[in-house]
Parts: sequence; C-alpha cells; structure tokens
Amino acid sequence: MKSYQIVDWGKPLQAVLAERPTPTGTEVLLKVDACGVCHSDVHIRDGYFDLGDGKRAVLADLGLKLPFTLGHEIAGTVVEAGPDAHVPSGRRFAVFPWIGCGACVRCLGGEEVNCETPRPIGTRRHGGFSEYVVVPHERYLVDYGDLDPNVAAVSACSGLTAYSALRKLTAASADDVLVIFGAGGVGLTAVNLARHLIASKIVVVDINDERLSAALEMGADAVINSVNDPNLDALKQISSRKPLNVVDFVGASATLKAATSIIGKGGCIVVVGLFGGTLPLSTALLPMRQMTLRGSYVGTIDEMRELIELLKTGRIAPIPMTTMPMSEVSGALDALKNGTAKGRLVATP
Repeated sequence: MKSYQIVDWGKPLQAVLAERPTPTGTEVLLKVDACGVCHSDVHIRDGYFDLGDGKRAVLADLGLKLPFTLGHEIAGTVVEAGPDAHVPSGRRFAVFPWIGCGACVRCLGGEEVNCETPRPIGTRRHGGFSEYVVVPHERYLVDYGDLDPNVAAVSACSGLTAYSALRKLTAASADDVLVIFGAGGVGLTAVNLARHLIASKIVVVDINDERLSAALEMGADAVINSVNDPNLDALKQISSRKPLNVVDFVGASATLKAATSIIGKGGCIVVVGLFGGTLPLSTALLPMRQMTLRGSYVGTIDEMRELIELLKTGRIAPIPMTTMPMSEVSGALDALKNGTAKGRLVATP
C-alpha cells in the first residue's frame, strides 16, 4: 500500500510503499475513502506545538517516532477484520480517532479523549494519509449512513471539535451574543452548527475579509475584521449586551486577550485553537466577573455519534470543501500553514 509519511520533521511528506497490514485480534482494516487535512497535522509535521514564551512541546521527546503517517479525519470501507472483530466487509464508517489506553476510568467511562496516555489514530497511531488504515476495535467505527464520505470524514475532528465546544457554552437567549474568533474550517463549521444549536446572535471575528464573507454565507449575523477594528467596538452597535459566550478557534495571545476584554459578567470563554501563546490575566477578574475560562479539545465518541445523527437529518448544510488527490496532501498542509486554504480540505484516493 502507499502512504504519505513524515520522514523528516518539517519537510514535505514522502510517498512510502509497504505491505498492506493484516488485522489481528479486534482490529479492523479499512480502505480509506476520504481523509480530512487538519491544521493540527501542520503542527505535527513541524514536529512541535508552540506553548508560548518560547516553549515547545516537541513530539520526538514525547515518543512519536518517524516515519509516521498523519491523518485523523477518516472515512473508509471495511476490507478485513481480525478474528475477534465482528463487522462485515463492505460496510462504510467514519472513524473516531481519539483513542485512549482503553483501561483507565476515563476510557471506561466513554471519555477516551481525556485519557492521560492517549493513542489517537493519526497523531500516535498511523493514520489515514494512506490507502488503508488499521482501527484497533470496531467500537471506534461510526455508521454515517448516506452522508457524503467527505462530510463524514471531517466530522471526526473539525465537526466534532466545533460541536463539542458549542455544547460547553452557557445557556443563552436570542438577545445574547456569541462571538466566534477565527473563520477557518473549524470556525465556519461552528457558525454552521451554532445556527441550529444556539439561540444567540452570532458574530465572527477574523483578519481576512474573504473568510468573513464565507462566515456570513454560513449564517453569521455580523462579522468584524479585527485589523480594522482591533478593540471590536462594532460589538456595541450589534447589541447593547456584552457577549455571553466566546469561542476562540485561534488560541493566540491576541485573541484570548480580546475575548477576556469583551466577555460579559457570568460569561463563558471556550478556547479551542492551538496557535500558541500566553495569557496575562488578572486572576481577580475570574471571580469578580464570574467568568468561566475553559479549554475544549475535540470531543467524545458519543458527541461524534450525536453530530453524525444531526448531519443525517439534512438540516445542516455542508461547509465549503476542497478535495484533492492523496498525492497532493503535503501541498494541502502548506496551504493551511500559509493561511491560503479555504474551508475544509479533504484528500481522496
């Protein structure tokens, strides 16, 4: 089989030929039908995550060995199952990639995403930038019915990330305001979902007018270009109320600083983006303004199933997607890194 792997940190992915794996035990082998290209793949290819103040989480130091196959937003077709798996060949599934150790309290409680020793597909186990991928157990396979496999694939990360973040917000009314920082693929997904899940007015903040136009097309009530309005004064014209909820899909020092400056009393800020940075914050503001500041990282398998069922209803229009052959996946990572990608990127065989 052909895979596109990190061979050297920070360098273009390389096409590598290997024998097709044979599943053992509870493993299931899928032929990859679609695999989303995620911004976290860029960080992994570079070999580190920026923690701010010059600090980095270096993946080689955390045990990730090269060569390695990226790709965690996977939809595929079962071609073979191990002797302890009970799923027939030919069935199509999306893959829940956020796998833990399988034995701790978190894993046994269905919260593998919070496992302290995770083994996710595409970030610790070989992923979907390949012709085939091994899934360790059929419980990580989510039936997506008649959905487009491209939509099903990106539901495993960008869709799930947006859905889980929105579920963590404070209950709001139609007079409240939700501010979303970042109109990239995940931010646009959140706008799309928020129209059906959140009663509030939706305001999107970004530095790119083209992405802001896409946010309006997705259903945002208003947009703000923070280059032209760095203090976000336009919020005062949009509503007399301070925002009750903010979701930061960038995760930079500047966006977090802006979020804490605009949030209303009793409001909630959910940080999703992994851009990197630090936040100088007066700790007294948290109790005095009864502010909630929390992180959100992808989601649980139950949330992914809920999202897939919601998408099956047809009420959620798909966000813009760009597809490319798997052979061009390294260039797609470059587009994400350079900020030239539009919507979600999906690689297909």
